[in-house]
Amino acid sequence: MKQQKAHYCFRQEAGSDVHKLYIYDDVSEYGTFDWWTWEYTESETSAEFFRKALAEIPENATIELHINSNGGSVKEGVAIYNQLKQKKCKEIVAYVDGFAYSIASIIMQAADRRIMGLGTSLLIHNMWLSVAGNAKELRKAADDLDVLMESNRQIYLERVNISEDELIEMLDSETYLTPEKAVEMGFADEVGKAEASIPDLTQQLQEQIVQMRREMTAQKAFREDLKQFCIRQQGERDTDSSNSDSVDEAGPDNTGEGVGDSTQDTDSESNDKNQKAEKQFKLAALLGQAAAQYLKER
Repeated sequence: MKQQKAHYCFRQEAGSDVHKLYIYDDVSEYGTFDWWTWEYTESETSAEFFRKALAEIPENATIELHINSNGGSVKEGVAIYNQLKQKKCKEIVAYVDGFAYSIASIIMQAADRRIMGLGTSLLIHNMWLSVAGNAKELRKAADDLDVLMESNRQIYLERVNISEDELIEMLDSETYLTPEKAVEMGFADEVGKAEASIPDLTQQLQEQIVQMRREMTAQKAFREDLKQFCIRQQGERDTDSSNSDSVDEAGPDNTGEGVGDSTQDTDSESNDKNQKAEKQFKLAALLGQAAAQYLKER
């Protein structure tokens, strides 16, 4: 036997106190008819099924109610609405993911916050029913519908900011509402837009630009310090070289010739190389210290 696809979903986010409910089909007291058992399966959008789902949600939890439904049974929908109103929890947030038509627009009014997504719509109209009977029974059915609608309108009137006469006119006309129009009239609280994250993204980019400017300024300052250091070191080398030449010219063996002079020249060259190597080593050490200080200040 093929398993029926679920049109209702109850799910809790892992590690959080958010419980998600999905009504993604017509609201109905009865499920599909099972020809094998000759009985109706349990409806996953009935008031009874909803009652059992809500009973599993603790009072400190947040309920997210996602709606994409063409409506359905008024009796079941009103019962679901009142169950949500009576439910003790942290907050109920209704999200219209597609359609919130007919009784589905009633159910969403039970939420503390009502959010309509981009491209979604809402439909309100007078309830209707199928009836058979004589003239007296048909007239009574019409009168009964008037009474039922008078009660049903009170749910809308608790939240909307239009008059009852305006609401009656909209119900008679079977009115579709865009998210913006629904918010304007009080059928919803806000429109969920992806652009809401743009200010955060702009702020992040601005902070990155500021950080890059700081890095560039620090690098420029380091290069300038390094340049001045090299100029000073070059000046010291030139001074040492000048002093060395003066000593050589004033030496007692300056005019002498022979083996002794050659040995003295060799020793002098060796000392110059050692001094030059020592200066290069000190320069490298100083450069290392400067680089380490620069990284530390960052």
